[in-house]
Amino acid sequence: MQDLEIYIRDLAEGTVSQWLTGHLDSLELDDSQVTSVIKGHALCAGKRLRISLYPGAFGKRFTCLVIEGESLPWHTDLECARSAWRSMDTEIRCSPGDWKEGEPVADEKWWRLDHRGENLVVWN
Repeated sequence: MQDLEIYIRDLAEGTVSQWLTGHLDSLELDDSQVTSVIKGHALCAGKRLRISLYPGAFGKRFTCLVIEGESLPWHTDLECARSAWRSMDTEIRCSPGDWKEGEPVADEKWWRLDHRGENLVVWN
């Protein structure tokens, strides 16, 4: 099982499902209101994916999106973040590399994608 994890600032209603519809098959995700955890699923290359939205991450302005499955539409969190940013035009953040749960984030730097470009930043 692999996963992709990105953080979306000030998530607008319906934007995740609108973006993912162009990349996944049989998407079932109701993000019309993101006030609590939302679970959904889709297919990628015929394999089932789990999709989760966790609002209120990092000071309440970000929503964490996690996509899990055997076959993913992007190879890295950064590729996923780039695609999301192009579609949503809001700040997107992701970890800088092959981070795994339980490991410290290298230098506490994250990729920030926004109108200023792609930059490694300290989260706060």
